[in-house]
Amino acid sequence: MGGVRESADFVQSLARGLGVIRAFDRDHPSLRLSDVARRADLTRAAARRFLLTLEELGYVRSDDGVFSLTPRVLELGFSYLSAARLPALVQPHLVDLAERIDESASAAVRDDTDIVYVGRVAPRRIMSVGITVGTRFPAASTSMGRVLLAALDDDAVRAILERSTLEAHTAATLTDPDDLLRAVALVRAQGWALVDGELETGLLSVAAPVHDARGRVIAAVNVALPSARIGADRARSDILPALVETARRIDEDLRLQHPG
Repeated sequence: MGGVRESADFVQSLARGLGVIRAFDRDHPSLRLSDVARRADLTRAAARRFLLTLEELGYVRSDDGVFSLTPRVLELGFSYLSAARLPALVQPHLVDLAERIDESASAAVRDDTDIVYVGRVAPRRIMSVGITVGTRFPAASTSMGRVLLAALDDDAVRAILERSTLEAHTAATLTDPDDLLRAVALVRAQGWALVDGELETGLLSVAAPVHDARGRVIAAVNVALPSARIGADRARSDILPALVETARRIDEDLRLQHPG
């Protein structure tokens, strides 16, 4: 299934059920049975069984042969947010940063080839796509993604890039693995990342790492803003110091909560 290594403990039916849920996304909020089967790589009969089970459990609804997720699916994500201390810990720091610089501030963790937002404060909308907690973007094309990749060695980064769909979102997007390795190496050397117009034209973002009590990079925080208003030079001089200070304060809070 999608390159997943199946062991004796692997529960294939659970994996397939989660695949049905993941078949729905921002671009495909409603799907017919055949669409779910195709997107989840299942037979129609198997897709139907999973959909009917999810409907019985309250995670899916159907209307005249069209299926969609229900708000109950949010329970799955909120279970993570409730159990994980990081989102609750970083949010006040993001609020403070956003208020000080009057720009959007976010936090994310890496999930294989993607980043997933776990915190977000946005005084104004800056992207054509709305960003909320749970939004995913490719790690290779984002400032937070490159900060998180920089915590790995080159072999690990290359393996992730090989699994990634290196799509040219804009004319400025780096898609060559060697170019991306060099970009990640620069981030590793300087301790922060700046990405200008690679995910969306006109969008500039700077990111810094967040460390746990053992010094391991576990998340990233960033500020995103229109490049027409503040260019790369001003982002480095005016935004980066506040961002790095915010990351440092989060690091301190993590050390206090989990000393040693």
